[in-house]
Amino acid sequence: MPNVDFNESKTKKNLETAFAGESQASIKYGYYAKQAKKDGYVQIGDIFTETSGNEAAHAKIWFKYLHGGTIPDTLTNLKDAAFGENYEWTQMYAEFAEQAKEEGFDEIAAKFQLVGAIEKTHEARYNKLVDRIDSGEVFKRGDATVWQCTVCGHLHVGPEAPKVCPVCGHPQAYFEQQAVNY
Repeated sequence: MPNVDFNESKTKKNLETAFAGESQASIKYGYYAKQAKKDGYVQIGDIFTETSGNEAAHAKIWFKYLHGGTIPDTLTNLKDAAFGENYEWTQMYAEFAEQAKEEGFDEIAAKFQLVGAIEKTHEARYNKLVDRIDSGEVFKRGDATVWQCTVCGHLHVGPEAPKVCPVCGHPQAYFEQQAVNY
């Protein structure tokens, strides 16, 4: 039995640090893998890719400890993601841009501002998805909609995606509104 409240513990801080470090290493090694392959070192690229996956697995272990041994449900994750994106565009990137500008790094300041604007759209998207779950509209729309199975490509027209794809048998979870952007 722990003798310290988890939220006040050094162990929680260490888990947060371990999660951040492993997450960054996973992404970084992915970049290194691509560069190694560009440089003509396929085996080295594959080793970076493998290690990137290992680091992601380590990060997941620490993440789960931080969340009571599991990954939270999708609605909780969407709300958390929206909260994080809000912080990034309203505070973090705004402050970073201001500091970079003060220090004369105008190009970096501009990039911070541009990325902040993207984070704002991420927040809006997550909040829209929260609303869709809350209103039961993830797989339903009021009008006839073209739903596409993301596994086999089957198209279904109607206000609701089918419960099961009649072609490949995958459940409704694999349907999304068809996006035509070409």
